[in-house]
Amino acid sequence: MANTKQIVVLGGGYGGILAAKKLGKLFKKDDNVKVTLIDKKPYHTMLTELHEVAANRVPEDSIRIEFKKVFAKRKVDFVLDEITEIDFKGNTLKSEKSTYEYDYLVLGTGCKPTYFGIPGAEEYTKKLWSYEDAVGLKEHILHMFREAVKEPNAEKRRKMLTFVVVGGGFTGVEMIGELAEWKNRLCKEFYVDENEVKLYVVDALPKILPIFPDKLIRKAENRLRKLGVEIITGAGITEVKPGSVTMGEKGTIEAETVVWAAGVEGADLLDNLDIEQKGRKRIVTNDKLQSIDYDNVYVVGDNIFYIPEGEERPVPQMVENAEHSAPLVAHNIHADIKGGEKKSYKPAFHGAMVCIGGRYGTAHVGLPGKFFGLPSFFAMLSKHFINLFYFFQVAGFNKCWSYIMYEFFNVKDNRSFIGGHLAKRSPNFWLFPLRLFVGYKWLAQGLEKLPSILADPSKIFLIPAPASATSAASATSAASGAAEAVSQWGEALPVPGFISNIVKWSMDTFFYTPEGGYTKLAEIFQAGMVIGEVIVGLLLLAGLFTALASLISVAMGLMIWSSGMAPTEMLWYFAAGIALIGGSGSTLGLDYYVLPVLKRWWKNTGFAKKTYLYID
Repeated sequence: MANTKQIVVLGGGYGGILAAKKLGKLFKKDDNVKVTLIDKKPYHTMLTELHEVAANRVPEDSIRIEFKKVFAKRKVDFVLDEITEIDFKGNTLKSEKSTYEYDYLVLGTGCKPTYFGIPGAEEYTKKLWSYEDAVGLKEHILHMFREAVKEPNAEKRRKMLTFVVVGGGFTGVEMIGELAEWKNRLCKEFYVDENEVKLYVVDALPKILPIFPDKLIRKAENRLRKLGVEIITGAGITEVKPGSVTMGEKGTIEAETVVWAAGVEGADLLDNLDIEQKGRKRIVTNDKLQSIDYDNVYVVGDNIFYIPEGEERPVPQMVENAEHSAPLVAHNIHADIKGGEKKSYKPAFHGAMVCIGGRYGTAHVGLPGKFFGLPSFFAMLSKHFINLFYFFQVAGFNKCWSYIMYEFFNVKDNRSFIGGHLAKRSPNFWLFPLRLFVGYKWLAQGLEKLPSILADPSKIFLIPAPASATSAASATSAASGAAEAVSQWGEALPVPGFISNIVKWSMDTFFYTPEGGYTKLAEIFQAGMVIGEVIVGLLLLAGLFTALASLISVAMGLMIWSSGMAPTEMLWYFAAGIALIGGSGSTLGLDYYVLPVLKRWWKNTGFAKKTYLYID
């Protein structure tokens, strides 16, 4: 395999992980190309969601996805290592333990916080730029409350309960907003007066969220103030000491917690590289996103320094930039190797949004020259939609499912833009009697009809008689059977005309003969319905595959209703079937034993890994 082309993606951030997946897909049938992603951590981190973990709104694992899960059964090898040196002329990457050769290199090493040379800023502040930072900050905040309630000294207690976020951009505003929402729960749990907790967001610029129009900035400021956050602008940090942060002429805030969210620069690896950089260690590229120094080095995400034609500034360091750049870089490398026309980078950014806690957000979105603000509900809705779109690209159904569960169904303190209306609060054992009742009813219905099916399969009584029946005996028998079935429970439920028309067409096509009789398919359908009633009843009684049985229960009820033969009692089957879908078999049912075994087996199959069609 001496002629194998080695493509190395360095860094598994937003741009790197998408580029690696695109490259793996483009070269999945080419054994002469090898794609490798190298990262110093075993997981991809959703940096835009760090504040949610730091303020304890979602579990810690919600913001990370293991690379082995992402690239399972795909043509991408993952290597856990920290690269310390790049030799562009020799086409090699070096770490403390190994050397890696490449033919094409995709740089996506990302950024780190920058401290602008401010004394004490790096030493005495908390960062929010990694999974570890978010988890550590959450634990630190909890520790401050635990210690504060034991502290008799009023001054020390006040410092423990004062929290300062430096930086009024997206990260800083989202962090202080989440913390302001969490404050209420913390105060209740630790019996702290809410007035004792002081929250500040500080920025050197004259306003927070400077890329937003003034109207949206005012909305964000009003929301922060409503949550009890004091906003200090035009206040450049001049020094940070243990227990305090100084803002020049604007004074000093005594606080044990100072979170730094005031800007980023390129990662440490970029410090001494022989490659042209501008703007806090961003790599200068051409329109194909190749380094202007080395045409086999491509750049994605935050590391790009490229000014599109007609623009005055380089592309912004945003997730949307990573999503735009990754497929273009993959395409251009494919064109290099296989031949073809390369594409130029022409990003069209669609705006930005900021969430202030889990309940409120604001967004400035649109197309160049046609931007507009979104109300809070739609801003939050767009945020979740965009996240789901990204997660589907990275880890498909698996990650989308867990994201929906964390953001909508396992919500703490109603911290969602739809409140806690979808949050799960009731234990499944309350559904146990309902499951037995519905199971018994279906089983009884099926067993009552089963002897007739076994005695004479051709005797149709579950399907209405043909309207144009020429066989009077057949039509009269079927019609009287249907009428008798309905009369036991009252009048049939009404069916809209358009549904009746659809049902009539399908029955004329599949169940009725031209002579006015029934087809063989009608006999099979009727037998299947009766057997289905028996099976659904047994499954619900046993608590086995309860969600599937409940769905079938609803589907059978809908079929009976659409035929015009559903009594009022069928409404119970609809409502109860829907209520039982959510896993009622896990309580006093066989699902408790069977489903975990099946989930483990399914998760380990190659098909499930490749398609992400499983839940953790």
